[in-house]
Amino acid sequence: MTDIRGTSREAVAVLRQQLQTVTGSPEQLGALGTELLSVVGLVDSQPTLRRALTNPSRSADDRAGLAANLFQNRLSTDALALVTAAVRLPWSRVRALGDALEEIGVLALVRSAEAERRLDDLEDGLFRFGRLVDREQRLQLALTNRAVPAEKRAELARTLLAGKTPDAAVRLVEQAVVAPRGLSLTEALDNYAKIAAAWRDRLVATVRTAVQLSTAEQDRLAGALSRQYGQDLHLNILVDPGVLGGLRIELGAEVIDGTIASRLDDARRRLAG
Repeated sequence: MTDIRGTSREAVAVLRQQLQTVTGSPEQLGALGTELLSVVGLVDSQPTLRRALTNPSRSADDRAGLAANLFQNRLSTDALALVTAAVRLPWSRVRALGDALEEIGVLALVRSAEAERRLDDLEDGLFRFGRLVDREQRLQLALTNRAVPAEKRAELARTLLAGKTPDAAVRLVEQAVVAPRGLSLTEALDNYAKIAAAWRDRLVATVRTAVQLSTAEQDRLAGALSRQYGQDLHLNILVDPGVLGGLRIELGAEVIDGTIASRLDDARRRLAG
């Protein structure tokens, strides 16, 4: 499972199990994710509250009671149950509570897309929007400039994505734009995509190619990599003329470089030596 920021995996596993028991429509699951992310924003913005909700010298019941009193009129039953469950758990760091609630909120939105049978579209949408931001510096500035009100930046993201990707993906892009929590916009989007892939226990490979691969070619490549790594796999395809033919595959820290450009570079190094 992808860990956003070193959160206690045992505690997060408890919350993930509880989330799996929650049922509802895609809209309800999406609303749950949005609620949990709103709690993350509140906890991040109020250090005193964050310390009170994670203080190990207070009993779990006391912390849960505080959370219930604070959020009972603001959250749905399912969201409140997850938040109170979270504050009952021990956290190694004060900030870890927000990290965990962020991950569970993202997973609720992932489940929303999954319920619509659009989880592939969500992963593709996050990846492609991140690459767009990387390429377009003016867009990146418009989305990350803190001098621009957060709602204006979120509105720009919604406009760019309208009708192109699931609602859950739009909500996650908004979150990355408004509250990346110390990460860059693209780093936040990449983390969300990794969480989505890990939810159904599959790897993500980024493939750079000089020309667009056909559906059949993508299927063959995904099948070959899945057999090699013994795990289901999702491909993110980047068309990059700089590779000069062949493929460059990035899978976690591993790189498989079969491009002509790579072979030319190797030849130049040999000649220079």
